[in-house]
Amino acid sequence: MRRRALLLSAAGVLLVAGCGTEPAAPTPVAVETVAPLPSVSGSPVPVTVPATLQFGGKTLDGKPFDATTLAGRPTILWFWAPWCATCASEAQSVRDLQEVYGDRLHFLGIAGLGKNKEMHQFVADLEVGNVTHLDDSAGKIWKKFKITEQSLYVVLDRRGKVQSTGYLDDLQLTSLVKSLVA
Repeated sequence: MRRRALLLSAAGVLLVAGCGTEPAAPTPVAVETVAPLPSVSGSPVPVTVPATLQFGGKTLDGKPFDATTLAGRPTILWFWAPWCATCASEAQSVRDLQEVYGDRLHFLGIAGLGKNKEMHQFVADLEVGNVTHLDDSAGKIWKKFKITEQSLYVVLDRRGKVQSTGYLDDLQLTSLVKSLVA
């Protein structure tokens, strides 16, 4: 009886904490910068970097990553955790969409809620190494986008404007990717 009361109490805490609720859309700072991007001719072409892409981090291998390099193309931020079964089920779609559309949009995996070794194992086991992944175990990027649970996507158009934030099944993700690159 006491165990049941404890379990019910824990479930109540999770519900109050927002488990399963959709996060609010991020409210980026209205600061934009101009960064040169290489053109086909090799000379830089200035691109406005939206506030949504003004963040940095470290890849799973510890290399610095600057999200301003994603400016000018649609970008899908995939927030995942290494122990998440839903995230694992999404990996094949993310990998396949990156292979087909990677020349026209960016995917960026943002791993959290786990240890770096587990993140590496997730990427290796699910063969999703064709996507750049950041180790956000400190939650800095998750906080920037107000992500409170995994697995969620933040979809940015080529101007960096948030088009959607939330869970997408494989069909919804594929449809959205096709509309972004059309």
